[in-house]
Amino acid sequence: MTQRTSTDDHRERVCVETPDGWELVPAGTPTDGARWVIVDSMEDLSDAARRHGISDRAITLLEHRIPGVHPPAPGHAQRARVDRSPDGELILTTPTLSYVESTHDVHTGALTTVIGTDVVLMAEAGDAQVLDRAVTKLTGGFPVPDEGVHQVLAVVVLTLVAEASDVEIGLGDAVADAEQLVFSTAHQRSPLQEIYDLKREIAEARRALSPVTSVLPELMAEAEEGPGRRLSQPWLRRAEAWVDRVDKHLDGYDDLLSDMLSVHLSQVSVRQNEDVRKISSWAAIAAAPTLVASIYGMNFEHMPELDWTYGYPLAIAAMGAVCVTLYRLFRRSGWL
Repeated sequence: MTQRTSTDDHRERVCVETPDGWELVPAGTPTDGARWVIVDSMEDLSDAARRHGISDRAITLLEHRIPGVHPPAPGHAQRARVDRSPDGELILTTPTLSYVESTHDVHTGALTTVIGTDVVLMAEAGDAQVLDRAVTKLTGGFPVPDEGVHQVLAVVVLTLVAEASDVEIGLGDAVADAEQLVFSTAHQRSPLQEIYDLKREIAEARRALSPVTSVLPELMAEAEEGPGRRLSQPWLRRAEAWVDRVDKHLDGYDDLLSDMLSVHLSQVSVRQNEDVRKISSWAAIAAAPTLVASIYGMNFEHMPELDWTYGYPLAIAAMGAVCVTLYRLFRRSGWL
């Protein structure tokens, strides 16, 4: 692997604001307007912040917040947080979500953002590709709220929430498939594993989405306190309502899966009762001829009809009649 030594080889993507909108430019291109720098690796974010004029105190705060510096406990989602440095830079860390439709797996990642006066630096870990989609929207002429560096924050946050919404839709489709499996009359595999897997993925999605719901009010407070930030308030309210709606849908899916689990266990119990009734019915039918045969198998001398010519066929006919009668009675009662 070639070692990166020059400033132009830091594997950065740079978008600059022009009168015609945002455009991708080669790294190192001088500009007087707002610029958006996307760093490929979280480990390189601090160095990129130094190169692009972020204050030392903000970099110190950033290094403490970069995902991986202080790993969370196993099973805990990446924590989201908004911090403001003494020099005014805004540092945002938040988890990201992506969904693998073929396996119904929810993957979580992390996104770190540093917002300066006229520069935004971002780095993403995971496979959600939030920044790639945000670049496409911002440079493709799509309508984006706000202005300047906060326009970059708007497109990224809204894209992140849109990805979470796509995850919710994918999980909803998987829950619908599981519902069909539970209520299917055809003999299929047990849906227990699928239900438990979906509940686990929904729980992971909610753990990753929950920090976002705590960050958006903080961003709203920043927008209300910051001068000239009125354009940020509408899209932040929209994102907050969107996240709340996604979380409610996920909560509904989880409740629906719990109901499906209860229904499936009830179905299993009913099937077991039906099996027990069938087994009991056949056992009763088999018991009648067994009883007659066991009596005549006692070999006592003085037993009725032992010397009668038609005793044997009569006993066989009696056993058959009892079995047929019991069979019809059990069929009529629904036990067979």
